[in-house]
Amino acid sequence: MVNKNVLRKFSNKELEAYLKEGNRFVPEAVQTAFEILEERGRIFSEMEKTAVQQLIQHKEEEEEAKRSEEIETWKDHITEDPEAVRLYSRMTIFVSSVLFSTIPGAILLTLNLIKLKKFFPAIFTLAFGFLVFMFQRYVLLSHFDFGTTSRYSPEIGVVAIGALGLLVISVLATPKKLPYRAESYIFPVLLCAGTAVVMYFYSQEWFSYYPLARVIYLFRQ
Repeated sequence: MVNKNVLRKFSNKELEAYLKEGNRFVPEAVQTAFEILEERGRIFSEMEKTAVQQLIQHKEEEEEAKRSEEIETWKDHITEDPEAVRLYSRMTIFVSSVLFSTIPGAILLTLNLIKLKKFFPAIFTLAFGFLVFMFQRYVLLSHFDFGTTSRYSPEIGVVAIGALGLLVISVLATPKKLPYRAESYIFPVLLCAGTAVVMYFYSQEWFSYYPLARVIYLFRQ
């Protein structure tokens, strides 16, 4: 957000710098500087006006390209190419981490990284999954009241942090825009089913802050 009042404090010479090719200012700042100079009586030729508008358009296109690149970095690039490596999708890892704890999510991501021969990130991911699980339990059971019914219950946020952490590791450790085939859901389903069994027997001791564990606990009542 560009504050026009701030730019009004600049001299004409300083504002002219906003209109020069190759500057690092955002397009909104260039447009605002141009408007202020016009307000002050600066007369622009049609050629200069065209050059400024082209500069603004170029900057907007660069920003859009950058946003698109960032979105592509976080997306799953699933392909049908039979030569592509088979990996568990980020959505599978994220959902399993939110519903069944970071442990199954970390195991799935670790298997992905081992396939990609990213051995150090794989070890780090597995350790992260178990340590975050322990950390979540300690923080939530020590500092929060589980009696709250607010939709802003802190346990949901803390659980999401673990899942998002695994997602970030996946983005950073996996080659950008790597095309891959989606691995079968059989192992993730078995892994999550096994975790659900553990939840059934230890829902209050270890998993009380996970939504699925609460459902299991209510089912047992």
